[in-house]
Amino acid sequence: MRPRLILFLAVIVFAVWFALPSTAQQLVMATGEEARPSQLRALWNQFLNLARPPLQLAPTADIKYVKDVSPFGVNTFLEQEVEVAKREQTVQMIKESGFVWVRQQFPWADIEIDGKGDFTDRRNPPERSAWDKYDNIVGLTEKYGLKVIARLSAPPKWSHRGYADLGDFGPPAQFEDYADYVAAVVTRYKGRIQYYQLWNEPNIYPEWGDQRVNPEDYARMMCMAYDRAKAIDPNVVVLSAALAPTIAQDGRDLSDLIFLQRMYNAGAGRCFDILSAQGYGLFSGPYDRRLDPQTTNVARHMLLRDIMVSNGDATKPIWLSELNWNAVPNTPEKIQGWGKYGTATEQQQANYVPATYDRARQEWPWVGVMSIWFFKRASDAERDQSWYYFRMLEPDFTPTPLYDSMKRYMQTHKPGV
Repeated sequence: MRPRLILFLAVIVFAVWFALPSTAQQLVMATGEEARPSQLRALWNQFLNLARPPLQLAPTADIKYVKDVSPFGVNTFLEQEVEVAKREQTVQMIKESGFVWVRQQFPWADIEIDGKGDFTDRRNPPERSAWDKYDNIVGLTEKYGLKVIARLSAPPKWSHRGYADLGDFGPPAQFEDYADYVAAVVTRYKGRIQYYQLWNEPNIYPEWGDQRVNPEDYARMMCMAYDRAKAIDPNVVVLSAALAPTIAQDGRDLSDLIFLQRMYNAGAGRCFDILSAQGYGLFSGPYDRRLDPQTTNVARHMLLRDIMVSNGDATKPIWLSELNWNAVPNTPEKIQGWGKYGTATEQQQANYVPATYDRARQEWPWVGVMSIWFFKRASDAERDQSWYYFRMLEPDFTPTPLYDSMKRYMQTHKPGV
């Protein structure tokens, strides 16, 4: 049979198969896409994967911090709840729904507010210890049996003095000041908090300030903080800053893949116990299997895993610090940044997130805790911002479909803690 005829018949067979209703679910599972044109494009990209060298994922390595660890985490903003009763109601609902972990910010600017070594809050009378609120938060997590991943970032203004004005999120002028802050938090909560994350998304603007990102500087700052934390409490487990998925290389933003390799080149491999990544689905669903460095999808951490293995870190896990789809209302004229994070209906969001936990359980043995972004905000003042629609609860504690679906899922999938 002539090659052209064979090709023609193959195209006909594929077209018929592609059009069959029974093919729809197969394609969703294979591509993570629901629209047929997007599925076709995804299949083509997967075909191109065959031309790339296979990833080195070391799935059978003895990976730490994944066995007997519940994967169920959620991001919280408990420090923004003024009323203590609302903080407790939030923590209680988190526990009752089935979560085991809370990733809670301990903003440097909210603790060491006015100057180095000054932990007094004078912003509103009466003066009080800046630790009071965080002592309450830690106490509530203990009361309800939750584990804390303490995110240590957001420097105070005084830490930038003598340095360029980098904005609210830029690194301090002296990295030693950050290491001292980390040491202060670890000292205060020694034996109560074990897991600490050092910074957040240093590979993108504005998390490294109004300047070019710098993997070598981040590595140096992280290693200083790591050494201080371990000296105070050898039992602490240190998470690297979550790297944001991006293909940009414009200076203020840098590909997470390039950033990670440069971190390793700078000696950062000794300075974290767990690598953090973000797990956003963005513009496709939970079963997107494209492994293209130029594609940001829910499986992008597999490319990070390949870099880890190639740098001798096969026994370290990846924890996904933030995971979700953006269930933004279909009103782009009313929402700032509409479509920036992709778009999903609330029902798609409610389906996609549990499906990602399923995929991790079946396919990603190097992935440990996966923390949904986010549980709730203290108010609805940001309803005109697209990122607000990652929430699981409204500020008045009204559940979204995502909350209900995850509650059902976690009640029937209870791994060891």
